[in-house]
Amino acid sequence: MKTRIGVIFGGRSGEHEVSVRSAKTVIEQIDKEKYDVIPIAIGKEGNWLSPAESLELFPFEIRQKITQNGEKFSGDKIALLGDTKYNGLINLDGDGNFQPLDVVFPVLHGTFGEDGTIQGLLEMANIPYVGCGVLASACGMDKVFMKSLFRDSDLPMCRYVWFLRGEWERNADQVVNQIESKLGYPCFVKPANLGSSVGVSKAEDESSLVKAIELAAEYDRKIIVEENLDMREIECAVIGNETPQASQPGEYIIRADDKKFLDYTEKYAGTGNNEFVVPALVSDELSAKIQQMAVAAYRAIDGSGLARVDFFLRNDTGVLLVNEINTLPGMTDSSGFPKMWAGSGMEFPRVIDELIKLAIERHADKSRNKTSF
Repeated sequence: MKTRIGVIFGGRSGEHEVSVRSAKTVIEQIDKEKYDVIPIAIGKEGNWLSPAESLELFPFEIRQKITQNGEKFSGDKIALLGDTKYNGLINLDGDGNFQPLDVVFPVLHGTFGEDGTIQGLLEMANIPYVGCGVLASACGMDKVFMKSLFRDSDLPMCRYVWFLRGEWERNADQVVNQIESKLGYPCFVKPANLGSSVGVSKAEDESSLVKAIELAAEYDRKIIVEENLDMREIECAVIGNETPQASQPGEYIIRADDKKFLDYTEKYAGTGNNEFVVPALVSDELSAKIQQMAVAAYRAIDGSGLARVDFFLRNDTGVLLVNEINTLPGMTDSSGFPKMWAGSGMEFPRVIDELIKLAIERHADKSRNKTSF
């Protein structure tokens, strides 16, 4: 019997479109001989779609792949159920029959997906799911708390300042002065709880700083500003529960002289101005250090399942800095996570197998905990 996998994607986030692309790749690459895939989309307004409606978000060829075994999704619904016979997230077919999902793969990026909210729902439903738990997801989403955990683990980082949107609205001059005195120009302004470079800007002076903060404040109530560095961007993928393993590091090579950082367009629009290289062009010694620090960052947030750790490698000093961790990294055809594992000898279908196995193992381990006294 095949394992029934519910792939949840979309979501009420600025990374909605990236999530749809990631889910497309997962559904393309998953082994159809082992798994029945149930697509479950969440709309931009937070509304949950039926599998039939979810299919419509994909191109025609993907819809064909999902339904090639004669599966029908018309009239299907998704429900949370808890009774003596069924417990968890179920697929309700057109005849009213319950079809429990064995594992959920939340291919969600950003708020309401990568931040522990969907993980909490799945914990309450008592169903295995791919990826980090509630705490690790929440800490990995919030760049400020993440950096606090990195600091407690003695991981080196760049200088940064953070503040709340309300503080900016009450006293913008004080915030600007703090940034100028601690970081100076240029600097990077980011929403603290978002990824994929959404809402990220480079500020060259006070005027562009104000615009950058206003943009970031549209996406989050917490804003973080980081110092500008002459550096290279290195990434490393991690998979595992209690004994995580790191992939070969990868590196973005930016070709266009006028591009100073990888914004959303550069990452996903296929402009051809950048290339992701695996392995990264570093020494074996530095590669091993990157892998070691990636696992340390993963453990710092109590990660499980998967993550991608991003680094800055300073050109002036050669110092390696941890930038951030992404607990549900992009899985599109242009994303680094699947490319790094492919470069490490593990193609994406096998990665998906491993992630599903880890989800089941983690759920079984948590099920050992007593829930009554």
